[in-house]
Amino acid sequence: MSILRFLGLSSTESEKVSSAETQTVRKIVASLDAMPSERARFVASFAYILCRVARTDLHISDEEAAAMERIVIEKAGLTEDQAIVVLQIAKTQELLFGSTENFLVTREFNKLATREQKIALIDCLFAVSAADESISTAEDNEIVRICAELQLPREEVVEARGRYRKYLEVLKKIPVTEA
Repeated sequence: MSILRFLGLSSTESEKVSSAETQTVRKIVASLDAMPSERARFVASFAYILCRVARTDLHISDEEAAAMERIVIEKAGLTEDQAIVVLQIAKTQELLFGSTENFLVTREFNKLATREQKIALIDCLFAVSAADESISTAEDNEIVRICAELQLPREEVVEARGRYRKYLEVLKKIPVTEA
């Protein structure tokens, strides 16, 4: 810290921008804090599970990140700024604690969500996986695992998977033969 800044005689543009960004973040966090507790837990677990599938291949592509942001805005009713904060927290938590938290977070979502919300989540998971135009076998298997953790019948995964069939990596490798 410079002596001029310490004495309040110097204020750089970057300090002003940083202060404005801090205020923006505080407003977003305050708006998330104002959510009812059950709603906040629902949104947090929803975002975490999206990140869980996106990171199955150990990387979240820009396309997957954009898809998650769009989905959280549409399905969870958050603003863009709120969605960014929620997803960043979910990504960090999944990265740090994924192997131990995956089942626990999905179990929490299972308690909070209706059957329709669980089915919608499965569709969202395929949408995130397909965002980069390829659903890997690992991503597909993770979605099947999540469906089981949500106590949904396998038919729900099969139905949702059918809507994203053209993106399944395993089917792209099958050679097309002329009849």
